[in-house]
Amino acid sequence: MDTPPAPATLAARLLDVISSDILPLTERGVARGNKVFGAALLTKSDLSVVIAGTNDETDNPLWHGEINTLRQFYAMPDRPATKDLLFLSTHEPCTLCLSAITWAGFDNFYYFYSHEDSRDSFAIPHDLVILKEVFGLDPGGYRRTNEFWTAHAIADLIETGSDAVRAELLAHRDRIHDRYALLSSQYQESKGDNDIPLN
Repeated sequence: MDTPPAPATLAARLLDVISSDILPLTERGVARGNKVFGAALLTKSDLSVVIAGTNDETDNPLWHGEINTLRQFYAMPDRPATKDLLFLSTHEPCTLCLSAITWAGFDNFYYFYSHEDSRDSFAIPHDLVILKEVFGLDPGGYRRTNEFWTAHAIADLIETGSDAVRAELLAHRDRIHDRYALLSSQYQESKGDNDIPLN
């Protein structure tokens, strides 16, 4: 891909990756007691998926969706440079994952759900609590554009489409929401059965 895709085209591709590549892994992960967070790395050149992953905190509390995906990425023998990749996160990355994205050399990340969504829709408030308690930051307080990377909300990309394209993207978004709502309920019902420190 010689030129960057239109934002709405990129949104469509990212939604497809969440549906087809990340969510199946997350469904299996939640069945094992893990949280609903996942990630994928895509090539900037053609938006092909390099790797997708999901949360594996029942194995190690540090294996957040983004961290676990990076762990698997760095185990690949022939991996592309991070400067050539897009980082897709299903949920706005927590402080641990923001740091990992930075240290790994990514210049971007795209997220589907916000920190507020994690707190309000998923009953997982830890991202915002840590931002406030450790760093003194209110919601939205970190710099989404800085010398390391730029953060992008998929919701903002969706809004750039024509009416017809936007309607199609919103319908896809809603189908993803429905799948995550079921996973969230499943996780909340079973989280007392594991020993994740911040469940």
